[in-house]
Amino acid sequence: KINELPQIINVFKGDMSIVGPRPLMDVSFRHYPADVQEKIYRSKPGITGIGSLIFRDEEKLISEAPDPRIMYASIYPYKGELEMWYQSHASILTDCKIIFLTGWSIIFPNNKLAAKLFPDLPPRAF
Repeated sequence: KINELPQIINVFKGDMSIVGPRPLMDVSFRHYPADVQEKIYRSKPGITGIGSLIFRDEEKLISEAPDPRIMYASIYPYKGELEMWYQSHASILTDCKIIFLTGWSIIFPNNKLAAKLFPDLPPRAF
């Protein structure tokens, strides 16, 4: 999203990377299991990442859910699985695919290209 552009300064400063887990508020971070929290805490946050790419519709899912709190709490364990997937598949090629898909998803928000480029992602239940 356009409001993320100032974070490029943080990339140049070395505080962030282009691809990595998105910075989270503590209320969201606590929904991750402890082992996932530890790995994410040791990772440099990114402007884009696999979790934010797969959950571009997160706000819509939460706002349309019968109980937004339950939906919110169910999304984060899955996002944790996605971040663990990324940690085990991190490479220049994976990062290039995520960067490409991020741009592609801005232009074509309802695309399903991530499933084709990353067929071994943990399955999304919702």
